[in-house]
Amino acid sequence: MGEIKETIIEADPGVPVIRTSRDFAATPERLLRAHTDPVVFARWVGPDATVTRIEHWDARTGGSWRYVSAHDGVEYGFHGCFHEVRPDRIVQTFTFEGDPDGVALETLWFEDLGDGRTRLRTQSLTESFESRDAWLRSGMEVGVDEGYAKLDRMLRDDAV
Repeated sequence: MGEIKETIIEADPGVPVIRTSRDFAATPERLLRAHTDPVVFARWVGPDATVTRIEHWDARTGGSWRYVSAHDGVEYGFHGCFHEVRPDRIVQTFTFEGDPDGVALETLWFEDLGDGRTRLRTQSLTESFESRDAWLRSGMEVGVDEGYAKLDRMLRDDAV
């Protein structure tokens, strides 16, 4: 597979899973830090029009997290648990508090491509096809694309 410059978002037809892939000009260690350091994470996650506030963040195996993203005076809360945090992957749960019964199991893999580049692959297993399709209709693509574009700029500017 060649370099992935734009985020690829795919829905698995057989299971309620969303997969993404994107390459970054950064080492796996820097991408891991971007996902585990709460100050760094809050600066890049989500769409450009949102501001993220970390409420709780314990990025270690067995830890948990909660953050709130705000847009036009409306706040959206998210929380989860870090099942496993290690240099090559993070396994965590993810809940949007607007749908408190919906819990996704997410895995992020940091694949070293050499030459200071890393492929980030993610997989989100939702509870049902309806839940997965609601995520896809929610505008998640904009949030993922704009968030990763901010992360790209931060990596280029050595802000991570």
